[in-house]
Amino acid sequence: MSYSLLVVCYIAASALFILSLGGLSKQETARRGNLNGIIGMVLAIVVTAVGTNLAGAANVSGTGFAVLAASIIPGALIGAFLASRVAMTSMPELVAMLHSFVGLAAVLVGIASYISPTEHLTGTEHTIHAIEIFIGVFVGAITFTGSIIAFLKLKGSIGGKPLLLPGRHLLNLLMVLGSCFLGYLFLFGAPADGLTWLLVMTGIACVIGVHMVMAIGGADMPVVVSMLNSYSGWAASAAGFMLSNDLLIVTGALVGSSGAILSYIMCEAMNRSFISVIMGGFGSDGGAPAAGGGQPIEGEITEISADETVELLRDAKSVIVVPGYGMAVAQAQHTVSEIAKHLRSKRVKFRFAIHPVAGRLPGHMNVLLAEANVPYDIVLEMEEINEDFPETDVVLVIGANDIVNPSAEDDPSSPIAGMPVLQVWKSGTVIVMKRGRGTGYAGVENPLFFKENTRMLYGDAKKTVDGLLGKLRE
Repeated sequence: MSYSLLVVCYIAASALFILSLGGLSKQETARRGNLNGIIGMVLAIVVTAVGTNLAGAANVSGTGFAVLAASIIPGALIGAFLASRVAMTSMPELVAMLHSFVGLAAVLVGIASYISPTEHLTGTEHTIHAIEIFIGVFVGAITFTGSIIAFLKLKGSIGGKPLLLPGRHLLNLLMVLGSCFLGYLFLFGAPADGLTWLLVMTGIACVIGVHMVMAIGGADMPVVVSMLNSYSGWAASAAGFMLSNDLLIVTGALVGSSGAILSYIMCEAMNRSFISVIMGGFGSDGGAPAAGGGQPIEGEITEISADETVELLRDAKSVIVVPGYGMAVAQAQHTVSEIAKHLRSKRVKFRFAIHPVAGRLPGHMNVLLAEANVPYDIVLEMEEINEDFPETDVVLVIGANDIVNPSAEDDPSSPIAGMPVLQVWKSGTVIVMKRGRGTGYAGVENPLFFKENTRMLYGDAKKTVDGLLGKLRE
């Protein structure tokens, strides 16, 4: 393969990745965007494997291709098998684990590039390459261990309560400054000690990743996932510089920048600054009330039966469903989709209201509803539907909590004060479907449950919506 053809293929793959990001921005084009990404990645892998001998590397024909195939094919099969068995509720954990792989790859590539460089550089070029290696390994190590901690938190192996060590900010600062000093030694110290300084820095960066994510509370985990997505992109881009691979540089930059933008959007949706998320402290463990107080809640909880709920739905002219993580856990999205079809056939104005941070992953609820074949035109974002609640007869809140908490607007002392929420309490009747009376993932009490127009329908979401659908069809 000629170098010109290699460049053309890299440009084509980069264009496909850009089209993939553009397609994934809308539900209507998400499938096509995903397909563009798959084609681009296949093209990138094939072209890179065939063209590795162009930059002076050893020829990979014959035995080299066999070794490469023996690495790629089992990995692809294992990945496809595991991904096919992952439920939607476990998708955030899968994403976090995949981020850790990217971080680990950046670390290994950096260390390998230092131990066995493909090119012998001198002067300024050598210094620049050494900086690339050091920064790539640093970012990769933070991404690797931080993603593992995020995976364990999302899986429930580690509680959502933030680990707030005394002087934790000073500790982080000292570790970063220590890494910078090691970087100086790595660049200008004795060449024989370079690997030692690189490995010591790697260990410190791994500790930074663990401490940073451990200090972040459960309520901020959607932001953490997007943040780690950005880190993994920059780590991949750094690996591209180390390997002199233009496509990897471009792809990593796309992932890194898009992840950073998504993190900013998520922070805006939670009225949180990115720095405050990194500093941690928001969220609690096991649904226990979070620290930070809040005004005392007045009123009583009023329960409702399934029969009464069905009567309200039959009499309603406008219905909005607010899905949350509880609906994902119960895998009730397909039944809810059938309820939507039934009520729409009765000329009921039926829509879904999606909060940007609903679930454990950006876009979690959108993917969940798309899986259940819910029409895209009735799935609306918070800013599109919030003004419609006063004109809505019934709102069904299924497994959501923090995103419909009025204390975000009414209580300045609340831990989630200022966070934009879905104003469901302005509707005629709010029916909240929950397993019990526990708080949400942020551990904040919800005054919505005590309002006069709110009714609580307790029970497993799947069994409850199955019962509602059966009664509606009678």
